[in-house]
Amino acid sequence: MAGYAQYQEDIKADVTETLSALQCQPILFIGSGFSRRYANGPNWEALLTLAAEACPTIDRDFTYYKLKYDNDLPKVGSVFAEFYFEWAWTKEGRKHFPPELYSGDVPRDAYLKYKVADLLKDMSTKGASKALQAELAAIKRLGPHAVVTTNYDLLLEPLFPQYEVVIGQRVFRKSALVVGEVFKIHGSIDDPSSLVLTTEDYEEFDRTKRYLSAKLLTYFAEHPLLFIGYSATDENIKNVLYDMSRMFTPTSALIPNIYILQYDEGINEGSEPARERVLEVGDDINVRIKSISASDFGWVYEAFGSRGVMEKVDLKALRSLANRMHSLIRTDIPSKNVQVNYEALEHAISNQGTFANLFGVTGLGDPGAANANHPYTSTTFAQQVGVDHWYHTNELIKQVKKDTGFDMQSFDNIYHVAIKTGQAAGSKVRKYSDAAVALLKKVRTGQPYEIPAQVLAAQPAKQVVAALAPAALAPLSPLKVKKT
Repeated sequence: MAGYAQYQEDIKADVTETLSALQCQPILFIGSGFSRRYANGPNWEALLTLAAEACPTIDRDFTYYKLKYDNDLPKVGSVFAEFYFEWAWTKEGRKHFPPELYSGDVPRDAYLKYKVADLLKDMSTKGASKALQAELAAIKRLGPHAVVTTNYDLLLEPLFPQYEVVIGQRVFRKSALVVGEVFKIHGSIDDPSSLVLTTEDYEEFDRTKRYLSAKLLTYFAEHPLLFIGYSATDENIKNVLYDMSRMFTPTSALIPNIYILQYDEGINEGSEPARERVLEVGDDINVRIKSISASDFGWVYEAFGSRGVMEKVDLKALRSLANRMHSLIRTDIPSKNVQVNYEALEHAISNQGTFANLFGVTGLGDPGAANANHPYTSTTFAQQVGVDHWYHTNELIKQVKKDTGFDMQSFDNIYHVAIKTGQAAGSKVRKYSDAAVALLKKVRTGQPYEIPAQVLAAQPAKQVVAALAPAALAPLSPLKVKKT
Protein backbone atom coordinates (compact mmCIF):
# COMPACT_ATOMS: atom_id res chain seq x y z
CA MET A 1 0.00 0.00 0.00
CA ALA A 2 1.27 3.40 -0.95
CA GLY A 3 0.13 6.86 -1.85
CA TYR A 4 -2.96 8.39 -0.30
CA ALA A 5 -4.25 5.11 1.15
CA GLN A 6 -1.06 4.77 3.18
CA TYR A 7 -1.33 8.44 4.17
CA GLN A 8 -4.84 7.83 5.53
CA GLU A 9 -3.76 4.82 7.52
CA ASP A 10 -0.84 6.73 9.01
CA ILE A 11 -3.06 9.68 9.98
CA LYS A 12 -5.63 7.35 11.55
CA ALA A 13 -2.93 5.58 13.54
CA ASP A 14 -1.49 8.88 14.74
CA VAL A 15 -4.92 10.18 15.81
CA THR A 16 -5.65 6.91 17.61
CA GLU A 17 -2.31 7.14 19.43
CA THR A 18 -3.01 10.75 20.47
CA LEU A 19 -6.52 9.90 21.70
CA SER A 20 -5.15 6.94 23.62
CA ALA A 21 -2.32 8.95 25.17
CA LEU A 22 -4.59 11.79 26.33
CA GLN A 23 -7.54 9.51 27.21
CA CYS A 24 -10.13 12.11 26.31
CA GLN A 25 -12.29 13.38 23.49
CA PRO A 26 -11.04 15.98 21.03
CA ILE A 27 -11.98 19.66 20.93
CA LEU A 28 -13.09 21.11 17.61
CA PHE A 29 -12.16 24.68 16.62
CA ILE A 30 -14.47 25.61 13.76
CA GLY A 31 -14.19 28.52 11.31
CA SER A 32 -16.09 29.98 8.37
CA GLY A 33 -14.87 27.30 5.94
CA PHE A 34 -17.12 24.86 7.78
CA SER A 35 -20.19 26.97 6.97
CA ARG A 36 -19.10 27.39 3.35
CA ARG A 37 -18.63 23.65 2.94
CA TYR A 38 -21.91 22.47 4.42
CA ALA A 39 -24.28 25.41 3.90
CA ASN A 40 -22.68 27.55 1.19
CA GLY A 41 -22.33 30.26 3.82
CA PRO A 42 -20.47 33.49 3.16
CA ASN A 43 -17.00 34.26 4.40
CA TRP A 44 -16.39 37.61 6.06
CA GLU A 45 -15.82 39.50 2.79
CA ALA A 46 -18.91 37.99 1.20
CA LEU A 47 -20.96 38.82 4.30
CA LEU A 48 -19.89 42.47 4.19
CA THR A 49 -20.63 42.51 0.46
CA LEU A 50 -24.18 41.34 1.14
CA ALA A 51 -24.53 43.93 3.89
CA ALA A 52 -23.37 46.68 1.50
CA GLU A 53 -25.90 45.61 -1.13
CA ALA A 54 -28.73 45.66 1.43
CA CYS A 55 -28.14 49.26 2.52
CA PRO A 56 -29.22 51.93 -0.04
CA THR A 57 -26.96 54.60 1.48
CA ILE A 58 -23.84 52.50 0.79
CA ASP A 59 -23.53 53.67 -2.80
CA ARG A 60 -20.24 51.98 -3.75
CA ASP A 61 -19.16 48.38 -4.08
CA PHE A 62 -17.61 46.58 -1.13
CA THR A 63 -14.33 46.38 -3.06
CA TYR A 64 -14.00 50.16 -2.94
CA TYR A 65 -14.12 50.16 0.86
CA LYS A 66 -11.82 47.16 1.09
CA LEU A 67 -9.19 48.99 -0.98
CA LYS A 68 -9.75 52.34 0.73
CA TYR A 69 -9.10 50.84 4.16
CA ASP A 70 -6.21 48.55 3.10
CA ASN A 71 -8.09 45.27 3.60
CA ASP A 72 -8.90 46.19 7.21
CA LEU A 73 -12.26 44.40 7.37
CA PRO A 74 -13.13 45.44 10.95
CA LYS A 75 -12.63 49.06 9.81
CA VAL A 76 -14.96 48.45 6.88
CA GLY A 77 -17.44 47.01 9.38
CA SER A 78 -17.22 50.20 11.44
CA VAL A 79 -17.81 52.35 8.35
CA PHE A 80 -20.81 50.23 7.33
CA ALA A 81 -22.19 50.49 10.87
CA GLU A 82 -22.33 54.28 10.45
CA PHE A 83 -24.08 53.98 7.08
CA TYR A 84 -26.64 51.63 8.63
CA PHE A 85 -27.18 53.94 11.60
CA GLU A 86 -27.99 56.89 9.35
CA TRP A 87 -30.26 54.83 7.09
CA ALA A 88 -32.12 53.21 10.01
CA TRP A 89 -33.21 56.61 11.28
CA THR A 90 -34.82 57.61 7.99
CA LYS A 91 -38.53 57.12 7.37
CA GLU A 92 -37.82 54.35 4.87
CA GLY A 93 -35.12 52.74 7.00
CA ARG A 94 -37.42 52.31 10.02
CA LYS A 95 -39.44 49.78 8.03
CA HIS A 96 -36.48 47.39 8.02
CA PHE A 97 -35.72 47.20 11.74
CA PRO A 98 -37.72 46.17 14.84
CA PRO A 99 -39.16 48.85 17.16
CA GLU A 100 -36.90 47.87 20.07
CA LEU A 101 -33.90 49.25 18.15
CA TYR A 102 -35.38 52.74 18.46
CA SER A 103 -35.53 52.87 22.23
CA GLY A 104 -33.08 54.41 24.67
CA ASP A 105 -29.57 52.99 24.88
CA VAL A 106 -29.15 51.24 21.56
CA PRO A 107 -25.54 51.28 20.27
CA ARG A 108 -24.91 52.79 16.85
CA ASP A 109 -23.75 49.46 15.38
CA ALA A 110 -26.96 47.65 16.38
CA TYR A 111 -28.55 48.14 12.95
CA LEU A 112 -25.67 46.61 11.00
CA LYS A 113 -25.53 43.68 13.41
CA TYR A 114 -29.26 43.14 13.14
CA LYS A 115 -28.93 43.00 9.35
CA VAL A 116 -25.96 40.60 9.49
CA ALA A 117 -27.94 38.30 11.78
CA ASP A 118 -30.89 38.51 9.39
CA LEU A 119 -28.68 37.59 6.42
CA LEU A 120 -27.50 34.42 8.20
CA LYS A 121 -30.72 33.32 9.88
CA ASP A 122 -31.85 30.97 7.10
CA MET A 123 -28.52 29.17 6.68
CA SER A 124 -28.98 25.42 6.85
CA THR A 125 -27.23 22.19 5.98
CA LYS A 126 -30.41 20.73 4.47
CA GLY A 127 -29.21 21.46 0.93
CA ALA A 128 -25.90 19.66 1.38
CA SER A 129 -25.15 16.71 -0.91
CA LYS A 130 -25.42 13.11 0.28
CA ALA A 131 -21.65 12.95 0.64
CA LEU A 132 -21.59 16.07 2.81
CA GLN A 133 -24.57 14.82 4.83
CA ALA A 134 -22.54 11.67 5.53
CA GLU A 135 -19.70 13.88 6.77
CA LEU A 136 -22.10 15.74 9.08
CA ALA A 137 -23.38 12.43 10.44
CA ALA A 138 -19.78 11.44 11.15
CA ILE A 139 -18.99 14.67 13.00
CA LYS A 140 -22.13 14.19 15.12
CA ARG A 141 -20.92 10.72 16.07
CA LEU A 142 -17.49 12.18 16.86
CA GLY A 143 -18.81 13.48 20.18
CA PRO A 144 -16.23 16.21 20.89
CA HIS A 145 -15.50 17.26 24.44
CA ALA A 146 -16.31 20.82 23.38
CA VAL A 147 -16.56 23.00 20.28
CA VAL A 148 -15.03 26.46 19.91
CA THR A 149 -16.10 28.58 16.95
CA THR A 150 -15.70 32.08 15.55
CA ASN A 151 -18.80 31.62 13.38
CA TYR A 152 -21.99 33.59 14.01
CA ASP A 153 -24.45 31.17 12.40
CA LEU A 154 -26.59 28.40 13.89
CA LEU A 155 -25.21 25.36 12.06
CA LEU A 156 -23.59 23.74 15.10
CA GLU A 157 -26.62 23.76 17.38
CA PRO A 158 -28.54 21.02 15.46
CA LEU A 159 -25.38 18.92 15.19
CA PHE A 160 -24.81 18.96 18.95
CA PRO A 161 -28.28 19.39 20.50
CA GLN A 162 -27.19 18.29 24.00
CA TYR A 163 -24.37 20.83 24.16
CA GLU A 164 -24.71 24.10 26.06
CA VAL A 165 -24.13 27.17 23.88
CA VAL A 166 -21.96 29.84 25.53
CA ILE A 167 -21.93 33.14 23.62
CA GLY A 168 -19.22 35.77 23.57
CA GLN A 169 -17.96 37.06 26.90
CA ARG A 170 -20.33 34.80 28.82
CA VAL A 171 -17.52 32.26 28.74
CA PHE A 172 -15.71 34.42 31.28
CA ARG A 173 -18.61 34.01 33.71
CA LYS A 174 -18.61 30.23 33.51
CA SER A 175 -17.58 28.86 36.89
CA ALA A 176 -15.95 25.85 35.28
CA LEU A 177 -15.25 24.48 31.84
CA VAL A 178 -16.84 21.09 31.92
CA VAL A 179 -17.98 19.04 28.94
CA GLY A 180 -20.51 19.36 26.15
CA GLU A 181 -20.24 23.08 25.42
CA VAL A 182 -20.18 25.16 22.23
CA PHE A 183 -18.21 28.37 22.77
CA LYS A 184 -19.20 31.02 20.20
CA ILE A 185 -16.38 33.42 21.00
CA HIS A 186 -17.24 35.97 18.28
CA GLY A 187 -20.94 36.00 19.13
CA SER A 188 -24.09 34.45 17.69
CA ILE A 189 -26.97 35.65 15.53
CA ASP A 190 -29.24 34.58 18.38
CA ASP A 191 -27.89 37.68 20.13
CA PRO A 192 -26.91 40.22 17.42
CA SER A 193 -25.36 42.59 19.96
CA SER A 194 -22.75 39.91 20.73
CA LEU A 195 -21.29 39.88 17.19
CA VAL A 196 -17.62 40.81 16.91
CA LEU A 197 -17.76 42.74 13.65
CA THR A 198 -16.28 46.25 13.86
CA THR A 199 -12.94 47.75 14.83
CA GLU A 200 -14.39 48.67 18.20
CA ASP A 201 -15.59 45.09 18.72
CA TYR A 202 -12.18 43.67 17.91
CA GLU A 203 -10.44 46.14 20.18
CA GLU A 204 -12.68 45.04 23.02
CA PHE A 205 -12.13 41.38 22.09
CA ASP A 206 -8.36 41.92 22.11
CA ARG A 207 -8.56 43.52 25.59
CA THR A 208 -10.31 40.47 26.98
CA LYS A 209 -8.61 37.86 24.80
CA ARG A 210 -5.97 37.02 27.40
CA TYR A 211 -8.72 36.03 29.81
CA LEU A 212 -10.35 33.88 27.14
CA SER A 213 -7.00 32.29 26.31
CA ALA A 214 -6.33 31.54 29.95
CA LYS A 215 -9.78 29.98 30.26
CA LEU A 216 -9.41 27.76 27.21
CA LEU A 217 -5.68 27.01 27.31
CA THR A 218 -6.09 24.09 29.68
CA TYR A 219 -8.61 22.62 27.28
CA PHE A 220 -6.24 22.95 24.36
CA ALA A 221 -3.25 21.55 26.25
CA GLU A 222 -5.03 18.47 27.58
CA HIS A 223 -7.15 17.47 24.58
CA PRO A 224 -6.57 16.70 20.93
CA LEU A 225 -7.47 19.90 19.06
CA LEU A 226 -8.73 19.85 15.47
CA PHE A 227 -9.02 23.05 13.42
CA ILE A 228 -11.76 22.83 10.77
CA GLY A 229 -12.63 25.56 8.29
CA TYR A 230 -9.55 27.76 8.76
CA SER A 231 -6.64 28.52 6.51
CA ALA A 232 -3.21 27.97 7.98
CA THR A 233 -2.63 31.73 8.00
CA ASP A 234 -5.81 32.62 9.89
CA GLU A 235 -5.22 34.97 12.82
CA ASN A 236 -7.42 32.86 15.09
CA ILE A 237 -5.15 29.86 14.57
CA LYS A 238 -2.04 31.98 15.05
CA ASN A 239 -3.34 33.33 18.35
CA VAL A 240 -4.03 29.86 19.73
CA LEU A 241 -0.71 28.49 18.55
CA TYR A 242 1.20 31.46 19.94
CA ASP A 243 -0.28 30.80 23.37
CA MET A 244 0.35 27.07 23.05
CA SER A 245 3.95 27.56 21.89
CA ARG A 246 4.87 29.12 25.21
CA MET A 247 4.01 25.85 26.92
CA PHE A 248 6.64 23.90 24.97
CA THR A 249 10.42 24.16 24.93
CA PRO A 250 12.17 25.10 21.69
CA THR A 251 13.35 21.52 21.35
CA SER A 252 9.73 20.35 21.22
CA ALA A 253 8.53 22.62 18.47
CA LEU A 254 5.96 20.11 17.26
CA ILE A 255 2.76 20.59 19.22
CA PRO A 256 1.72 16.93 19.33
CA ASN A 257 -2.00 17.26 19.99
CA ILE A 258 -3.00 19.95 17.45
CA TYR A 259 -4.19 19.14 13.93
CA ILE A 260 -5.40 21.34 11.07
CA LEU A 261 -7.79 19.82 8.53
CA GLN A 262 -7.68 21.42 5.09
CA TYR A 263 -9.60 20.74 1.91
CA ASP A 264 -7.62 19.70 -1.16
CA GLU A 265 -9.70 19.02 -4.24
CA GLY A 266 -6.64 17.66 -6.04
CA ILE A 267 -6.29 14.60 -3.79
CA ASN A 268 -5.93 11.35 -5.74
CA GLU A 269 -4.71 7.81 -5.13
CA GLY A 270 -1.09 8.82 -5.63
CA SER A 271 -1.19 11.88 -3.34
CA GLU A 272 1.15 12.00 -0.36
CA PRO A 273 0.34 15.31 1.39
CA ALA A 274 2.48 16.83 4.11
CA ARG A 275 1.82 15.48 7.59
CA GLU A 276 3.10 18.56 9.38
CA ARG A 277 2.92 22.28 8.79
CA VAL A 278 5.22 25.03 10.05
CA LEU A 279 3.47 28.28 10.91
CA GLU A 280 4.85 31.64 11.92
CA VAL A 281 2.69 32.82 14.79
CA GLY A 282 4.39 36.07 15.75
CA ASP A 283 7.47 37.41 17.57
CA ASP A 284 9.66 35.31 15.24
CA ILE A 285 8.12 32.14 16.69
CA ASN A 286 7.54 29.19 14.39
CA VAL A 287 5.59 26.15 15.48
CA ARG A 288 4.87 22.80 13.90
CA ILE A 289 1.44 21.26 14.01
CA LYS A 290 0.04 18.13 12.43
CA SER A 291 -1.60 18.60 9.06
CA ILE A 292 -4.38 16.59 7.40
CA SER A 293 -5.34 17.13 3.77
CA ALA A 294 -8.49 15.61 2.35
CA SER A 295 -11.30 16.09 -0.15
CA ASP A 296 -13.60 13.82 1.85
CA PHE A 297 -13.62 14.72 5.56
CA GLY A 298 -15.67 11.73 6.67
CA TRP A 299 -12.75 9.43 7.38
CA VAL A 300 -11.05 12.17 9.40
CA TYR A 301 -14.12 12.69 11.59
CA GLU A 302 -14.42 8.92 12.05
CA ALA A 303 -10.79 8.75 13.18
CA PHE A 304 -11.27 11.48 15.80
CA GLY A 305 -14.47 9.80 16.99
CA SER A 306 -12.96 6.34 17.29
CA ARG A 307 -13.07 6.34 21.12
CA GLY A 308 -16.83 6.89 21.04
CA VAL A 309 -17.03 7.57 24.77
CA MET A 310 -19.53 10.44 24.49
CA GLU A 311 -22.27 8.33 22.98
CA LYS A 312 -25.46 8.14 25.02
CA VAL A 313 -23.96 10.37 27.74
CA ASP A 314 -26.42 12.75 29.42
CA LEU A 315 -24.33 15.87 29.01
CA LYS A 316 -26.79 18.08 30.89
CA ALA A 317 -26.58 15.85 33.95
CA LEU A 318 -22.80 15.64 33.65
CA ARG A 319 -22.47 19.45 33.46
CA SER A 320 -24.80 19.87 36.43
CA LEU A 321 -22.76 17.40 38.45
CA ALA A 322 -19.46 19.11 37.63
CA ASN A 323 -20.84 22.59 38.33
CA ARG A 324 -22.33 21.46 41.63
CA MET A 325 -19.04 19.91 42.69
CA HIS A 326 -17.24 23.13 41.73
CA SER A 327 -19.62 25.18 43.90
CA LEU A 328 -19.36 22.69 46.73
CA ILE A 329 -15.58 22.85 46.85
CA ARG A 330 -15.21 26.54 46.03
CA THR A 331 -17.86 28.09 48.27
CA ASP A 332 -20.19 25.79 50.16
CA ILE A 333 -17.64 23.84 52.21
CA PRO A 334 -15.20 26.75 52.90
CA SER A 335 -18.07 29.00 54.00
CA LYS A 336 -19.58 26.17 56.08
CA ASN A 337 -22.87 26.30 54.21
CA VAL A 338 -22.93 22.51 54.33
CA GLN A 339 -21.94 19.93 56.92
CA VAL A 340 -19.30 17.45 55.81
CA ASN A 341 -18.62 14.00 57.22
CA TYR A 342 -14.96 13.93 56.26
CA GLU A 343 -14.39 10.44 57.63
CA ALA A 344 -17.14 8.99 55.44
CA LEU A 345 -15.97 11.03 52.46
CA GLU A 346 -12.38 9.88 52.83
CA HIS A 347 -13.53 6.26 53.00
CA ALA A 348 -15.61 6.69 49.85
CA ILE A 349 -12.80 8.38 47.96
CA SER A 350 -10.46 5.49 48.71
CA ASN A 351 -12.79 3.15 46.83
CA GLN A 352 -13.63 4.18 43.27
CA GLY A 353 -16.81 2.14 43.18
CA THR A 354 -18.12 3.59 46.42
CA PHE A 355 -17.13 7.09 45.34
CA ALA A 356 -19.05 6.68 42.08
CA ASN A 357 -22.11 5.50 44.00
CA LEU A 358 -22.18 8.82 45.87
CA PHE A 359 -23.19 10.39 42.56
CA GLY A 360 -25.61 7.73 41.47
CA VAL A 361 -23.04 6.11 39.16
CA THR A 362 -22.76 2.34 39.21
CA GLY A 363 -19.94 0.29 37.74
CA LEU A 364 -20.56 -2.12 34.91
CA GLY A 365 -20.17 -4.98 37.37
CA ASP A 366 -23.79 -4.35 38.37
CA PRO A 367 -25.86 -6.02 35.65
CA GLY A 368 -29.03 -4.22 36.65
CA ALA A 369 -27.41 -0.82 36.10
CA ALA A 370 -25.59 -2.02 33.00
CA ASN A 371 -28.74 -2.43 30.96
CA ALA A 372 -28.67 1.18 29.77
CA ASN A 373 -25.04 0.84 28.74
CA HIS A 374 -25.72 -2.34 26.80
CA PRO A 375 -28.63 -1.34 24.54
CA TYR A 376 -28.42 -4.07 21.87
CA THR A 377 -30.18 -7.41 21.86
CA SER A 378 -28.67 -10.25 19.85
CA THR A 379 -30.60 -9.23 16.72
CA THR A 380 -29.90 -5.48 16.89
CA PHE A 381 -26.31 -6.24 17.86
CA ALA A 382 -25.85 -8.20 14.63
CA GLN A 383 -27.32 -5.30 12.65
CA GLN A 384 -24.94 -2.81 14.30
CA VAL A 385 -21.94 -5.03 13.56
CA GLY A 386 -22.99 -5.26 9.92
CA VAL A 387 -23.98 -8.92 9.66
CA ASP A 388 -27.40 -10.37 8.91
CA HIS A 389 -27.86 -12.83 11.80
CA TRP A 390 -26.86 -13.25 15.46
CA TYR A 391 -25.14 -16.49 14.45
CA HIS A 392 -22.44 -14.50 12.70
CA THR A 393 -21.77 -12.31 15.76
CA ASN A 394 -21.40 -15.48 17.82
CA GLU A 395 -18.84 -16.72 15.33
CA LEU A 396 -16.94 -13.47 15.69
CA ILE A 397 -17.08 -13.78 19.49
CA LYS A 398 -15.64 -17.29 19.16
CA GLN A 399 -12.86 -15.84 16.99
CA VAL A 400 -11.98 -13.35 19.74
CA LYS A 401 -11.83 -16.22 22.26
CA LYS A 402 -9.62 -18.21 19.90
CA ASP A 403 -7.27 -15.25 19.36
CA THR A 404 -7.02 -13.96 22.94
CA GLY A 405 -8.64 -16.40 25.38
CA PHE A 406 -11.21 -13.76 26.24
CA ASP A 407 -14.74 -15.20 26.40
CA MET A 408 -17.02 -12.17 26.13
CA GLN A 409 -20.22 -14.04 27.02
CA SER A 410 -18.87 -15.85 30.08
CA PHE A 411 -19.37 -12.90 32.48
CA ASP A 412 -20.69 -9.36 32.69
CA ASN A 413 -18.24 -6.80 31.32
CA ILE A 414 -18.01 -3.62 29.22
CA TYR A 415 -19.00 -5.60 26.12
CA HIS A 416 -21.79 -7.88 27.37
CA VAL A 417 -24.24 -8.50 30.21
CA ALA A 418 -26.66 -11.35 30.83
CA ILE A 419 -29.86 -9.99 32.38
CA LYS A 420 -32.16 -12.37 34.25
CA THR A 421 -35.72 -12.30 32.88
CA GLY A 422 -37.53 -14.89 35.02
CA GLN A 423 -37.31 -17.46 37.78
CA ALA A 424 -35.97 -20.30 35.69
CA ALA A 425 -32.23 -20.90 35.84
CA GLY A 426 -31.69 -20.23 32.16
CA SER A 427 -34.10 -17.33 31.73
CA LYS A 428 -31.89 -14.45 30.69
CA VAL A 429 -31.31 -12.13 27.78
CA ARG A 430 -27.93 -11.15 26.48
CA LYS A 431 -27.29 -7.43 25.84
CA TYR A 432 -24.32 -5.83 24.12
CA SER A 433 -22.64 -2.40 24.20
CA ASP A 434 -21.27 0.04 21.63
CA ALA A 435 -17.81 -1.12 22.69
CA ALA A 436 -18.77 -4.65 21.63
CA VAL A 437 -19.99 -3.34 18.28
CA ALA A 438 -16.68 -1.57 17.70
CA LEU A 439 -14.68 -4.67 18.72
CA LEU A 440 -16.51 -7.09 16.45
CA LYS A 441 -16.40 -4.67 13.53
CA LYS A 442 -12.62 -4.76 13.80
CA VAL A 443 -12.61 -8.55 14.01
CA ARG A 444 -14.95 -8.81 11.00
CA THR A 445 -12.82 -6.50 8.84
CA GLY A 446 -9.47 -7.95 9.96
CA GLN A 447 -8.26 -4.86 11.84
CA PRO A 448 -5.95 -5.05 14.88
CA TYR A 449 -7.72 -4.88 18.26
CA GLU A 450 -6.98 -5.19 21.94
CA ILE A 451 -8.78 -6.34 25.08
CA PRO A 452 -8.18 -4.00 28.05
CA ALA A 453 -6.22 -5.47 30.94
CA GLN A 454 -8.94 -4.67 33.48
CA VAL A 455 -11.46 -6.67 31.47
CA LEU A 456 -9.11 -9.65 31.26
CA ALA A 457 -8.47 -9.42 34.98
CA ALA A 458 -12.20 -9.64 35.70
CA GLN A 459 -12.66 -12.85 33.70
CA PRO A 460 -13.16 -15.94 35.88
CA ALA A 461 -9.73 -17.40 36.67
CA LYS A 462 -10.46 -20.92 35.49
CA GLN A 463 -11.40 -19.60 32.06
CA VAL A 464 -8.24 -17.53 31.82
CA VAL A 465 -6.07 -20.52 32.81
CA ALA A 466 -7.87 -22.83 30.45
CA ALA A 467 -7.54 -20.41 27.57
CA LEU A 468 -4.07 -18.99 28.11
CA ALA A 469 -2.31 -21.73 30.09
CA PRO A 470 1.14 -20.53 31.33
CA ALA A 471 0.60 -17.01 30.03
CA ALA A 472 -2.22 -16.59 32.54
CA LEU A 473 0.23 -16.79 35.41
CA ALA A 474 1.97 -13.56 34.35
CA PRO A 475 0.61 -10.10 35.24
CA LEU A 476 -2.13 -9.11 32.84
CA SER A 477 -1.62 -6.37 30.26
CA PRO A 478 -3.82 -5.42 27.32
CA LEU A 479 -3.99 -8.26 24.85
CA LYS A 480 -3.34 -6.99 21.37
CA VAL A 481 -4.19 -8.92 18.24
CA LYS A 482 -2.54 -7.83 15.03
CA LYS A 483 -4.32 -9.01 11.95
CA THR A 484 -2.58 -9.71 8.68
